[in-house]
Amino acid sequence: MLRQWSVQGEQAPGEPEPEHAGEELWEQEMKRLHSSQEPVRVLPYAMVDKRFIRMVKGLPQKLFLGQDYRSPLSAKVFSSWDFCIQGQDAATIKKHEISNEFKVELEEGRHFLLVRQQTRAQRAYRLLTYVRVNVLIGLLVAGAISAIFWATKYSQDNKEESLFLLLQYLPPGVIALVNFLGPLLFVFLVQLENYPPNMEVNLTLIWCVVLKLASLGMFSFSLGQTVLCVGRNRTSCESYGYNACDYQCWENSVGEELYKLSIFNFLLTVAVTFLVSLPRRLLVERFSGRFWAWLDREEFLVPKNVLDIVEGQTVTWMGLFYCPLLPLLNSVFIFLTFYMKKYTLLRNSRASLRRFRASSSTFFFQLVLLLGLLLATVPLGYVVSSIRSSWDCGLFTNYSAPWQVVPELVALRLLPPGQRILHYLGSQAFSFPLLVLLSLVLTVCVSQSQANARAIRGLRKQLVWQVQEKWHLVDDLSRLLPEPGPGDSLRPESPLSRSSRPRSFCPGFPCPGSPGSRSPRPGPSLKDPTELRGVPVAAHRFRFPSGSKL
Repeated sequence: MLRQWSVQGEQAPGEPEPEHAGEELWEQEMKRLHSSQEPVRVLPYAMVDKRFIRMVKGLPQKLFLGQDYRSPLSAKVFSSWDFCIQGQDAATIKKHEISNEFKVELEEGRHFLLVRQQTRAQRAYRLLTYVRVNVLIGLLVAGAISAIFWATKYSQDNKEESLFLLLQYLPPGVIALVNFLGPLLFVFLVQLENYPPNMEVNLTLIWCVVLKLASLGMFSFSLGQTVLCVGRNRTSCESYGYNACDYQCWENSVGEELYKLSIFNFLLTVAVTFLVSLPRRLLVERFSGRFWAWLDREEFLVPKNVLDIVEGQTVTWMGLFYCPLLPLLNSVFIFLTFYMKKYTLLRNSRASLRRFRASSSTFFFQLVLLLGLLLATVPLGYVVSSIRSSWDCGLFTNYSAPWQVVPELVALRLLPPGQRILHYLGSQAFSFPLLVLLSLVLTVCVSQSQANARAIRGLRKQLVWQVQEKWHLVDDLSRLLPEPGPGDSLRPESPLSRSSRPRSFCPGFPCPGSPGSRSPRPGPSLKDPTELRGVPVAAHRFRFPSGSKL
């Protein structure tokens, strides 16, 4: 059995206890759990330590009714542990996960209190800092996509040069350099704004997404301007609808560029894994000193690696029409990249210092993937529906646009009833009723969403009331428990001492949820001890165990 022990120090009863930072308190709790041989049994006792109760006692006042509402910290304290865990390694990983979650919560709470204490002048200065840093990041993104545009244009305009073998990989190289240096600069600049931890990670991710998608969009536009004369003088494209002088089979030329981009990204991943991360880890382990301690191992960033996979998938979608084998090639690259990233994570990297909640970012990455699909679909739809195919090669040389194959095949191969159904689906007689029906469905969904929002606000208010009631019960319990004297032993309680303990934590009124008042039982009186003894006593406190007496 776990023995009871006190966490009181040598502090006087009436003296207020010193304030500690939330993170330091949580580190002490986790060290006490880590030193225990039975972390699952100790977890509830450690979580209800009086210092931890004091640390989270102000939680009901923290944005319960705002849009940034999160689950109560008490729910995370008592329900975070997975009791199905059996292995020691899995238990260690889960403890680190819980520790990181609480570090983020406490850091955000500290930042929220600091923001509330700022004066009007400090808030104005902070707003100017936000605007200045974000404008600077926007200028960096504009410069990066401009560099990609001019690199692609220069590579296509100098196809006859002797160094064309190197120039043809200039656009992928510039894109890779931009995607490598951009996130590093974004992290450095965003940290100057003193954002909360989650906001800092999310803002960095947003700018990285903007950079990656904008770079791919500018790459597509520059290819379209060079090959299809989009947005420039069309004198060389009047006869054929594309630049037939330099690109006899323009679909093959675009497919080649996408192949180069996909292959270059994979080769860059291989080079970084075995020529940068591995030597860096070996040098850090081999040498010691201030410089090598500062250098340390590579920091493994989960969002960056996820965005790299999204970028590769977007390039694959862009090349579906021009290079049908690109999805197969990308599947092989993803398979090999997984094992290289696994090796880098387990052998060459260290954990990231910035806390990242992967569970709450699933929707964000899905949205980024949807934006990548949209970025690939819009140019592809324009090409399929409006651009003339190559005269000398391809499957659609006899058509003004590839989409003309669809109505011709419908007219030749589909039965007349099917044709009439398709014509009706494309007519106004079907479109207007469908639009009205969708409007009604949207109205119902919005009304239901507003009703759910009102219900959620009511539940949040009820949750605040319930938390306050629980703290009232805790205060009553602290007043009823006697203060342990200096001569009290730590032996197990006797039946006599257990029977002398008060049986009600709600004096003067029934506890919430109780069936009603009960008849008094024979036993010791519940009067104030000061009336029985005739001497004043100090305020009562809990007695909790420490990690060394488990």
